[in-house]
Amino acid sequence: MQAPPTAPPRRRNRILGFAAIAAALLISVPTAPAAYGQDAREIVGGGDLGPAVIVFDPSTPDIQGKVDEVFKRQESAQFGDGRYALFFKPGTYNNINAQIGFYTSIAGLGLNPDDTTFNGDVTVDAGWFGGNATQNFWRSAENLALNPVNGTDRWAVAQAAPFRRMHVRGGLNLAPDGYGWASGGYIADSRIDGQVAPYSQQQWYTRDSSVGGWNNGVWNMTFSGVEGAPAQSFPEPPYTTLDTTPVSREKPFLYLDGDAYKVFVPAKRTDARGTSWGNGTPRGESIPLDRFYVVKPGASAETINAAVEQGLHLLFTPGVYHVDRTIEIDRADTVVLGLGLATIVPDNGVTAIRTGDVDGVKLAGLLVDAGPTNSDTLIEVGPKGATASHADNPTSLQDVFVRVGGAGAGRATTAMVINSNDTIIDHTWLWRADHGEGVGWETNRADHGLQVNGDNVLATGLFVEHFNKYDVRWSGENGRTVFFQNEKAYDAPDQAAIQNGGTKGFAAYKVDDSVNRHEGWGLGSYCYFNVDPTIRQDHGFQAPVKPGVKFHDLLVVSLGGKGQYEHVINGTGSPTSGSDTVPSQVVSFP
Repeated sequence: MQAPPTAPPRRRNRILGFAAIAAALLISVPTAPAAYGQDAREIVGGGDLGPAVIVFDPSTPDIQGKVDEVFKRQESAQFGDGRYALFFKPGTYNNINAQIGFYTSIAGLGLNPDDTTFNGDVTVDAGWFGGNATQNFWRSAENLALNPVNGTDRWAVAQAAPFRRMHVRGGLNLAPDGYGWASGGYIADSRIDGQVAPYSQQQWYTRDSSVGGWNNGVWNMTFSGVEGAPAQSFPEPPYTTLDTTPVSREKPFLYLDGDAYKVFVPAKRTDARGTSWGNGTPRGESIPLDRFYVVKPGASAETINAAVEQGLHLLFTPGVYHVDRTIEIDRADTVVLGLGLATIVPDNGVTAIRTGDVDGVKLAGLLVDAGPTNSDTLIEVGPKGATASHADNPTSLQDVFVRVGGAGAGRATTAMVINSNDTIIDHTWLWRADHGEGVGWETNRADHGLQVNGDNVLATGLFVEHFNKYDVRWSGENGRTVFFQNEKAYDAPDQAAIQNGGTKGFAAYKVDDSVNRHEGWGLGSYCYFNVDPTIRQDHGFQAPVKPGVKFHDLLVVSLGGKGQYEHVINGTGSPTSGSDTVPSQVVSFP
């Protein structure tokens, strides 16, 4: 979360359930047999999607009223337990303004975005928080075409709020009404016919899309594979532009083939540019719903694992899932897709999700929430010491988020560990909470956000914040990151608490001295040491000085003078100073 120098007071949000709304709304859901049973030896695929998945068609009565009721419950429920997915069958919907609150996903059920058209808007604003959009987390919009009523749609979000596979037949405004603080954000596989206007957005990453123009930048606007993106110009304007994305695979999504639900799994693209769907039917695989175990709240980890062992994929319906053992994904090409920010909480200090060293696992649309007993790790991709090559068919993580604290007491040593080679991390937010319940320097202790041990790992849209030591530590060879956003932990009690041997502070992003090849583009780190504003951080980034280790377009910022950086990377880059929130920048390193 990007706090402004003088943030408005935070308020405690109500804890809201999702069951009540099912009774309040006249919801029609599929009536196929249940997707799960008590006997883990006889797990059935397919079935209904549960009461928190709300499916509309153009003839559904009072669509606006039903959408408004969900928003009313979720607008300020930042740490509530309500989870919702709003799905719209192909067709045209008139006079819709779908306001999207916490833990709410909205999506079309066509194979292409233009199959489902709103003559209206999908809106995120910040009225609930006094016009400040820096806490508009955990929501999404996917696979819709919009004809905005006033010509411009508003999507004023912060972290963990992806805008994917969207077609906006007009402009897109990324700032809240009144142009208050904003800290996002992520767009992928989308076409915006008009101008994208970030206004107050401090940083943003756009991948494999098409835009009619981009009208400003604050600190860090990064583009890869975007038709119509502004030219490379960092630091002024602060645009970092790559013509293509080295490797990408779009997120799997639910759609209707006639009356049958299927999940489409897009194919991997190399040196991608523009959307995956703009030239007709996208490349990929369609998997019928009856090949998925449709997971519902109350399902055990034992049953979930048995489903995978029986050859089923996993579709988590919206809800909060407590697991007393690790969910193990050891079968190649398994799809694990969450709807409505489905949330997994590991009990008794277990790891929530672990994959084998196998090809092509797809993890998408999940939030992992640390439990009160410390977990060594929360997500592990591949076992320690993994060596297999997955270059032809990598594992991918998309919109997979981790939270330590905030919703309650939570602890973990490392949020995410990548051991498998060739993994794609496409849009993640790993967050040690700075507000909410169960928050404090030791209360929600989490030393590291991301540890990368595998080779040839690519991160596109990497958001990692507030960990007690290194936010990112990269030990594998030939790693690449396109866009990185970070804040150091606000709540360090004093200089001694963050001392790293002879170094003041742990770098936000560290590449190990043993690494010979690594590259990064568009990386930023910010500090806001509000407990002890005298804290000094030696640098935001640390890396060996070798010909194969290269960084492009780096910056560090002191927010309102609450702490300072001495340098940007290693001993390079001017120190931050004063309270003017002016970045210190390095165009290339070494």
